[in-house]
Amino acid sequence: MSEGILLAKVARGTLLPEAQRVARLREALPQIEAALAGETDEVAIQATLACLLWETLPQTNWCGFYRRIEAELLAVGPYQGGMGCLRIPFQRGVCGACARTETTQLVPDVHAFPGHIACDDATRSELVIPVRAGGRLIAVLDLDCPHPDGFSAAEARILEGLLARTFDQGPTG
Repeated sequence: MSEGILLAKVARGTLLPEAQRVARLREALPQIEAALAGETDEVAIQATLACLLWETLPQTNWCGFYRRIEAELLAVGPYQGGMGCLRIPFQRGVCGACARTETTQLVPDVHAFPGHIACDDATRSELVIPVRAGGRLIAVLDLDCPHPDGFSAAEARILEGLLARTFDQGPTG
């Protein structure tokens, strides 16, 4: 699927109304899943997801993964957007909170989030979702937006489902 996502073009940085964002994400899901069908390499999956979600979510100014490289440390992985933070300890920022608690972090105003790390001063809201494989945390998906309230709970649920179907194969034995 080298042509990417087949969706109506929307200018980067545009914050569509929530209903349109959710509809756009639902329209993209079968295309994303088809592009990933049969792929097992985690880096290839992350790179492809970062690219296709970047195309799907025009409100993002950063879209990508931070990989778990140590017990309590994340390192930047495949992404789209400007320079990301290279390393994030579990004790810092929205990504760290997601990794530490293994729960989705939906932050409508990053300036109100204690310990927020400003990798990009333009970011105003953030959605970070844990990524599990084999029953363990392997990464977090980080989505940044230059608008307050750039993501909704509905978008978070859709993306949680996509990540679970894509990565989580249950405990290995």
